[in-house]
Amino acid sequence: MGTQESNEETSGTGRRALLGAAVLGAGGAVLGMAGPARADGTRHGGGLRSLPKPTIIGHRGASGYRPEHTFGSYQLALDLGADIVEAGDLVPTKDGHLVCRHEPEIGGTTDVADHPEFAGRRTTKLLDGVSTTGWFTEDFTLAELKTLRAVERIPANRPHNTLYNGRWEIPTFEEVLRWQDEQTRRRGRQVWIYPELKHPTYFRERGLPLEERVAKLLRKHRKDRRTSPVILQSFEPTSIQRLHQLVDNPLVVLLSSANSRPWDFVETGDPRTVADLVKPAGLREIASYAQGIGPTLDLIIPRDAQGNLTRPTTLVSDAHKVGLILHPYTMRNENPFLPANFRKGADADAYGDVFGAYKAYFATGIDGVFTDQPDTGLLAREDFNG
Repeated sequence: MGTQESNEETSGTGRRALLGAAVLGAGGAVLGMAGPARADGTRHGGGLRSLPKPTIIGHRGASGYRPEHTFGSYQLALDLGADIVEAGDLVPTKDGHLVCRHEPEIGGTTDVADHPEFAGRRTTKLLDGVSTTGWFTEDFTLAELKTLRAVERIPANRPHNTLYNGRWEIPTFEEVLRWQDEQTRRRGRQVWIYPELKHPTYFRERGLPLEERVAKLLRKHRKDRRTSPVILQSFEPTSIQRLHQLVDNPLVVLLSSANSRPWDFVETGDPRTVADLVKPAGLREIASYAQGIGPTLDLIIPRDAQGNLTRPTTLVSDAHKVGLILHPYTMRNENPFLPANFRKGADADAYGDVFGAYKAYFATGIDGVFTDQPDTGLLAREDFNG
């Protein structure tokens, strides 16, 4: 999630252990509240609105504690009690497989730079209008990508995560779907995932369309239904519209900063910005083909010039009026990612008053939130719900 986002990691392992123990102990009811899973992968009375509120979504797994988009990160998110795991920012390989990476450029999330056999693959491309240099998944076969290992994307913020560099390979989306089934059986509760289609226009122009590949795999695994525990998301509204024609899964339009334009709008000459999409008319249009929106947190509560939270916008109530749920992104424990009035000190990897920030955002009525530290989010929800 979130090409437009910044970075993240943590302070002390003791603090993590304390948070994790609290969730697994006092939050035991959270771990068991999903109810029995049915054979078709749904819960009794399942569907999007059956999830706990506010829903805690493990952003790229438990990426505050493990390198993102690895089975280590996904597994830990479940162990910490996340209601949903964002298992998969989906990008294609040269031979058409879907793999889970934050971006198609993998220089910052894998050890590809340490592989001399791939030195010649380093190149510069125009990715959604931005000149980007590195190694790209679409230039590798799946077999080649499987020789790489994941590394921590933001070591300055999360130095502890570098301990796990090199431990896990790049997962495929099909592996994630099988892992979801296996975890559902093992845990006795339905495991939900929340994959994102990355840069759909970019890949369609290169003969590697994402939507049809995603739909084919979901149909194969019988997870293409309205009550299937797979929510699909994208920053490109036309990609979600295309998915609306292909599958019945819950769909969510991601929304970046107010003055930005979705890249598919740029390509087609649609002059609208995100500010237009979050107006009542824009939300009504989104509600005609999607079930929710995933706005940046700043669209829920803007920040002033000093980075402090100001007054909430009307986005939550406006979206709810047209039947849309809101899953904003992204809560992170570390100072640099928190509003200025919730920071403690200036250390890049130190935790601020994240519980205070959660309380402010939950009070707006959001339906859930993406978080890099699911255990913290669950404790914040417990505090908020009393």
